[in-house]
Amino acid sequence: MIYRLFPDSGRASDISLEGLYLRLNLHHEASEGEVLIYSNYVASIDGRISRYNPTTDNDEVPNSLANERDWRLYQELAAQSDVLVTSARYFRQLASGTAQEMLPVGHKYQDLMAWRIQQRLKKQPAVAILSRTLEIPLDAIELLQERQIYVFTSDTASTDKRALLETYGVKVISAGETGVEGIRLREGLIDCGFKSAYMIAGPEVHGTLIAAGVLNRMFLTTRFTFLGNEHTHGLCEGGLSVPPEMNLQALYRDEKGQQLFADYAVVYTAENRLEKL
Repeated sequence: MIYRLFPDSGRASDISLEGLYLRLNLHHEASEGEVLIYSNYVASIDGRISRYNPTTDNDEVPNSLANERDWRLYQELAAQSDVLVTSARYFRQLASGTAQEMLPVGHKYQDLMAWRIQQRLKKQPAVAILSRTLEIPLDAIELLQERQIYVFTSDTASTDKRALLETYGVKVISAGETGVEGIRLREGLIDCGFKSAYMIAGPEVHGTLIAAGVLNRMFLTTRFTFLGNEHTHGLCEGGLSVPPEMNLQALYRDEKGQQLFADYAVVYTAENRLEKL
């Protein structure tokens, strides 16, 4: 059972998991000439989202956090996006076979794929890869031939690597002097015609978007457990000269999954510092 805790309806309400986030219609939220950028994480009570696995040499979501009910909502958020914003690290993991999952929307979620068609969205979201060095395995690019792929990189990135990626149909866009800058990324997404962008990268990219003042919404699943701080990562990395306020939009208790689902609007009260990846 899922119960809405906020806004308080004045009575207990049992809500279905399926459609909990889909009904938000995030692809219609942005006004003309704007883009809605949103993120999503599953975390422990002490705010940890991943743990380093020495066997795979990757940061991974531990089994104590990962669960099918949260994963369903992860897919619902993806279903509402024009583009998925991720990192080159994911593509290196994909090429080496150590990536935990393929990019959403997963093919087991046929109802969400049908919903996208009903909403006149493309069958799958496009993909925007953030990479300062353009170290992106071409084998991984070939695995996603059904999607339009964009790469946002630095102004000084290798012209040879740019040209090679473009031969694979990738659109390479400069978005910063020495690294990808949050404000220029947002401008680039708007120029590409995107209205909804789902950030599914790690805490470093998350920190960059927040510091630049371009993240609009954050969804957070909190599992009722602790991870501790040894070899773990939190929700955001990097300095924040002007931390934003998080305005709670909705809060749900998932009794079956022993977790909370929260929806926050990110509110910037002053000019935020531009961070680089």
